[in-house]
This record gives sequence, structure tokens and C-alpha cells, in this order.
Amino acid sequence: QHTVCVWSENIIIRVFIDKQQHSKDSVFFRDGVRMIDFVLSYVEDKDGERKQERRRLYEANLVNVGLELETEDKSESDDGKTYFVKIHAPWEVLATYADVLKVKVPFKTNDIPDNSEMPMNWLSTPFRLPEHIMHPQPDYFTAPFDKSKSDFFLIDNKDTFFSPSTRNRIVYYILSRCSYFRDECGDKDKKGIKRLLNNGTYTASFPLHDSRYWTRSKDANCESDRYSLHKHWARFFCFFKEQPLNLIRKYYGEKIGIYFAWLGFYTEMLLFAAIVGTICFIYGILTYDENEWSKEICSEEVGGNIVMCPLCDKKCGFWKLNTTCNSSWQSHMFDNVGTVFFAIFMGIWVTLFLEFWKRRQARLEYEWDLVDFEEEQQQLQLRPEYETKCTGRKLNRITQEMEPYLPITSKCARTFLSGATVLLWISLIIACIIGVIAYRLAVYAAFASIMKDSATTHIQVVGPYITPQLATSVTASCINFVIIMILNLMYERVAVWITDMEIPKTHLEYENKLVVKMFLFQFVNYYSSCFYVAFFKGKFVGYPGKYAYMFGSTLRNEECDPGGCLIELTTQLVIVMTGKQVWGNIQEALVPWLMNWWGSRKARNHPESLYSRWEQDHDLQSFGNLGLFYEYLEMVIQFGFITLFVASFPLAPLLALINNIIEVRVDAWKLTTQFRRPVAAKAHSIGAWQEILNGMAVLSVVTNAFIVAFTSDMIPRLVYMYAYQPDGEMNMKGYINNSLSVFNISAIPLAIKRYMNMVLLCRYRDYRYASGHEKEYSHTMQFWHILAAKLAFIIIVEHVVFVVKFFVAWMIPDVPSDVRARVKRERYLVQEYLHNYEVEKLKIQLSQNGHTDCSCTPMIYPSIPKHEVLSECL
Repeated sequence: QHTVCVWSENIIIRVFIDKQQHSKDSVFFRDGVRMIDFVLSYVEDKDGERKQERRRLYEANLVNVGLELETEDKSESDDGKTYFVKIHAPWEVLATYADVLKVKVPFKTNDIPDNSEMPMNWLSTPFRLPEHIMHPQPDYFTAPFDKSKSDFFLIDNKDTFFSPSTRNRIVYYILSRCSYFRDECGDKDKKGIKRLLNNGTYTASFPLHDSRYWTRSKDANCESDRYSLHKHWARFFCFFKEQPLNLIRKYYGEKIGIYFAWLGFYTEMLLFAAIVGTICFIYGILTYDENEWSKEICSEEVGGNIVMCPLCDKKCGFWKLNTTCNSSWQSHMFDNVGTVFFAIFMGIWVTLFLEFWKRRQARLEYEWDLVDFEEEQQQLQLRPEYETKCTGRKLNRITQEMEPYLPITSKCARTFLSGATVLLWISLIIACIIGVIAYRLAVYAAFASIMKDSATTHIQVVGPYITPQLATSVTASCINFVIIMILNLMYERVAVWITDMEIPKTHLEYENKLVVKMFLFQFVNYYSSCFYVAFFKGKFVGYPGKYAYMFGSTLRNEECDPGGCLIELTTQLVIVMTGKQVWGNIQEALVPWLMNWWGSRKARNHPESLYSRWEQDHDLQSFGNLGLFYEYLEMVIQFGFITLFVASFPLAPLLALINNIIEVRVDAWKLTTQFRRPVAAKAHSIGAWQEILNGMAVLSVVTNAFIVAFTSDMIPRLVYMYAYQPDGEMNMKGYINNSLSVFNISAIPLAIKRYMNMVLLCRYRDYRYASGHEKEYSHTMQFWHILAAKLAFIIIVEHVVFVVKFFVAWMIPDVPSDVRARVKRERYLVQEYLHNYEVEKLKIQLSQNGHTDCSCTPMIYPSIPKHEVLSECL
């Protein structure tokens, strides 16, 4: 026998039920009829009396609003110390709060023909899922629920009329607003499940999964959507299948559904960028033999006879240009004409992606009944932390209730402190980047010193250059990646701490503030090293005899690889981007699995009858309110890699595509198997991330134009070919000799010159006059022509791409025409059906009152609408 207590105002009803007749793996109360919509858990501790009083008042208030509770004693739990409170929302409660929340429900079957079938539709058959998985619910016209007009809606079964996600959202709405403490004056009312979780009164609150993920529920009344999602969506071998978005929305709610819709759409659009990027990369390989400047570098006649100036002071020697042969060939695979085309293509691609996503989002808004949804209306609830920390109170003009508020002076002070902290941590990132730069300079000099033979005075053919430069670049990139990951962990905590310190008023405001801070931190953290290599490295080095130095005269500013800085930017991008994606997927999959394995290690030996459905879910990880936040952040950072620096690495979209195919299934797997079922929430868009993506799309056009102009050697080559080719032919012969300036080594310190006694001149990358010229070591006219060509290229490319972007955005409407038509028809039908419903209701009332002849009154007043005559007659 087991006792279930149901509190009302003055009565305690004790119900005795035989627990052996009920499977603990069920999602119903012991009577097998009432569905468990939510579960609360708690453990008694030393502060038990105070917390017990809170629980007693809280649960009594829950019962007073109509919820039904059933408590599982700790003796029945797996660990022998956890109590579980199961909550069921009856029809009256669901109907009342569905009216309050304006939940849209069906009132008529959709009668608009579906014209989505395309010719040769059979080609997509291998990628499709069964119809009952893709469309688990019929298509209806919907309208906001009105409890007073319940017979207007298509209610076949009250127990299943509201979906499980809607039920748990309604229950959570009640839990968030139900009070657990009121002082004697009745002025201070403490309420909300979040505050009870924060102060330890309850240890967890969550809706139940409807079954185990690897098998269907034994209860015939349970739909086992979790099992269907795991079978058709969460397994990796389904990577080529479409996502069951409607089932995801039904089970997890619209907010999670919109994330996976965006991630899936983003992955689909990456396919086109990956194909074009791969073609551009293949073009670089196929034009390998047409690379004249690399042939000159590798040849003994040109590159073998050019002696280059030392790349560092004191420890570096002279070296021959042909030692950079391999680097030059590798650079050509990424630095070619295809790079310019791909940079322009990606500028247009990102616009198409964002515009088509708006259309896809508009279609989902209609299909998921989110057209009139206003997120702000759902976020009027104050955060518990705001209520706790704000002692002042004032009248809310919207709710007309007294509520806590933060004084303007305190708000300004907190905002100032928050901004100062953000600047401090950004400065820390920059300091780390400078530290990595210093490492590159010092280690390169050390490698060069080790590699060279100090006893010889001959020119080093293999030289100290290639191996030290490659080793320095790779190790610096790996160290930078490790620093990024360490700082990333610190920034997450700092950003949360700063946001908490600002005490945002609502959950929406809190999330938006955290989004801005975390993205700003991540942007500087992940991209600063790439910005350095792309736009600063090798740009401020000076020239032999007058080099620029860091930290006084200790370390000479870093020069680019003789093959150009583009290959180093590619190396940096590949290591950071690939490392982040691999580490992220391992962390997302492995950490929750290990934590769940450890948490449920005792329960694994228990038979099913002793390990209940609520205990199984209790042992899983909590998804949390910010679960999707980190998923969006990860994808937006990746979006930056493939747009901001894609001109340096055309294969970046391909790597992102492969990662996202895995990411979709990893996220689906951990959501269905490793996490408790999140509370369903509505969202009609991806929120603040949309504006961030728009900003990055604009910035990407600028960065790629600058990369092609200043980081690659594309513009200097074109200027040489069209304006400085001595033979007047359209080829690149003689380019290498033309692009290197001459320096008299007599000006080099003896510490270096002693290694090269028989060489009088050395070469370096720049366009400067040689010694003896009237403008000795100043820039030549060719330098200014190249600079003008670079600026002209940037201006032309930016304007062309921006014009095309704005034209494309103007040409593609944000809302598809058929969706607009469906929305208008639905609104028309709502008005028409509601009008007819009211008229019929009036007729019934009139007939019940004895006015049986009112149907003839319109004949007397032909100019008055029928419904007005009936109303007047009543």
C-alpha cells in the first residue's frame, strides 16, 4: 500500500493504491490514467524544517490552482534519499492557461492544396523519412484558444488535445508564478520554481521523456516519440536523411525546433559553398604547371642565384631564394585567380543564405503557429535574481502591479563596471596574442641558430629558413589554439558573472546581454590571431639597416613567408578551425556520457521495476536555459571562419560541411539520450543571432577584399603583368626579380656579415630604390601603383558585391507568396467561423428564450446586418 496526499483548502484526501499494479516505467500516475506532466525532486537535509515548510506551502498553492500531485517516498527511490513529486494538469487547468497564453489550437482542417510536390520527386526518396515521422500531426487552421468557446475548436479527446510539449510549458508557467512565501503584511511575495531550485528547496524540476530511447513504451497510450526521434534522427547513419522537424517541434517545442531547422538549412547551403570552394582548390592544383613565379623561385638560374637578406638579427644567416620552392608551390594552391572569384562568390552566397533562411523561417512561423507570436509578451516574468537583489519597488505600467526595480544610479554603475571588465579581458586576449608573436620571433631565431653551421662561411642551400619557419608557424598555431581554449573556459564564467552583476530584468534581456558579451569575447579570442597574420604580419618590418622592432631593440618585427603570408593564414585557419570543431564534438558527446555513466552506475544493476521513469530522467544531465546558447555560439563562430577568411582557404566550407553533418547527429543524440527533456519554449526566430550573422556577412566582404589585396600577391602580379613586363607580353616572366629590392650588405652589422664575406648584395621583399640612387631605399613608383591598384580593387569589389547583395535581398521577399496567402486565408477563416459561431450561438439562446421567429426579422430591417438584428432581438 502507498499513500497519496492531495491538498485542498481544508481537506486532506488519502488514497490507497496498490503500487504493484502499476509499472514504474510508466509516465502516468498510479491510476494509469493521469499523465505526469512535470516532476519535482528534493532531498531532506539539515535545514529540513525551513525547506519543508516552503515545499508544503508551495505544493498546497499548486493544488489550489488546480494541479494534481502524487509523491514518491524516498524509500521507493533508487538512492533511498530522493523524494519525487509528480504533477498532472487536468483539463480545466490546461484550458484556463491555454487561454491566458493564447495557445493556438485547430478549429478547421487545412483545405489549401499542397503544391509542394516537385517533378521527378522520386530522386529525393532515399533522403526522406516515413510520413508519420515527418508529419506526426494533421495540418489544421488554428486560432488562439478561448475557454469560453471550447466547442468552437476540434476537440476529439481532451486528454490528447494539448500536445505533451504544450502541457509541460503550461505547467512550467504555473510553477514559475506560484508563491511559496508571503510575509505577514502580504507585501513581499516570493514565488517561482527557479528560486526554489536556487535555494535548494528542490534539487531538480523537469518534464518526463515519454519512453526509453532504445525501445518503445510498453504503455499503449504512450506515443514513444523519443524512441522515434532516436531511431530516425539521432543515429549517425541517418546523416543523409532529412530532419523530422515537426516531430522535434512536437516533442521539444518550437525553440529547439527552430535551432535544428536553422542548423539543417545552414548545412544544406554549405553544400553549394563547399562544391565551389573545392572546384577553386582543384583549379589551383590543375594550374600548378602554369605557375611561372614558382618556376623562377625553384630554378637554379633565378632562385639559385638570388641571395636573400637574413630574416632575423645576429643568429640568422643569408639564404638562397630557391630554398622556398615548396612553400611557393603550396601557396599557389590557395593564391590564384580562383581565390578572387571565390571571395566574390562567398559574398553573394552569404546574402543568399540569410535571405533564403528568412523565407524558410517565415514558412516555419506559419506552419508552427508563430505568426502572431511576440516573444516579449512571454518574457514579462521577472528573473528571480532580479526580484531578490532589487529592494526598491515601483508600479509596472503594463501589469499595473508593484514590482522591484533597479535604481538608475546603480544600473549606470553596474554597466560601467561591466564595460570596464569587458575591455580588461579583451586586453588580456591581445596580450596573449602579443605573447605568441614574441614566441614566434624568439623561437624562429633559436631554430635558425640550431640549424645553421656557424663554422661555415658558405651560403646555406637548404638554409635555416624552411624548417625553422614551418616549425615556428605550426607550433605557434598549436600554442595559440591551446591558449584560445583555456581563455574560452575562463571567458564563459566571466561573461556569466558580468551579466549576473548587471542584474537583467527579464530572461530575454539576460540572454541578449550574455549573447553580446560571449560573442564579443569569442570573436576577439578566435579571430585575433587570424587578423594579425592577415593584416599586420609582414606589413611593418622596415628594410635592412632600418628594421622595426618589438619591445625596443630586442625582437625584430616578423616578416612573411617568402611565398607570402597567405599560406601562413591558411595554416592558422586550418589548425584553429579544425581543432575547435574536433574538440567541440568530442566534448559535447563524451562529457555528458561520462557524467551520466557515473551518475547512474548504481541504478544500472536494478531491474526495471525498481528504476522508474522519473529516476532515469533524474540521473540525466540538465539541458538548462542556456543549452541552445552554446550551440548557436559554436555555429556562429564557425560561420565567421568560413566567411571572414575564406579567401585564404577555399576548403573551409567543405570542412564546415563535414563538421555540421556530424554536429546535427551529435546534438540530436545527446538531446535524446543524455539530457533530461527540456521545458518546451516558443521562439519565432533565432533571436539576436540573426543580427550577428548579418553583421558578419557585411564584415566578410571587407575582410576578404583586404585579404586578396594586401595578404595575397594577386594585385602585385597583375600590376607587373599589365604595366611592368619588360617584353610587353602578358606573362609573369621576370616577376620574381622585379619584386625583390637590393640592399648593400656593407650596412649590415659585422655579427651577421662575417657569415657572408664573399657576397656584396642581398635581396628582400619590397619595392625600394637601391643604394646609390638619389632616393636611396625609398619606395619606388611601382610600389605606389600597386598600392593604388589594391585600394581600387577593394573599392570596386566591395561596391560590386554590396550592390549585388542589396539587389538580391530586394529581389527575394522575406515571406513566400504562398505563405502570405495562407496567413490571410487563416485570418479570414478565423473571423468568418467566429462570426458564424456567434450567430449560431445567438440563435440557440433566442430559441431557448422563446424568440422562435427572430429568423424573420432581417426581412423587416433589410439594411441592417443579420447578426446585428439577432443581437438586438436578443
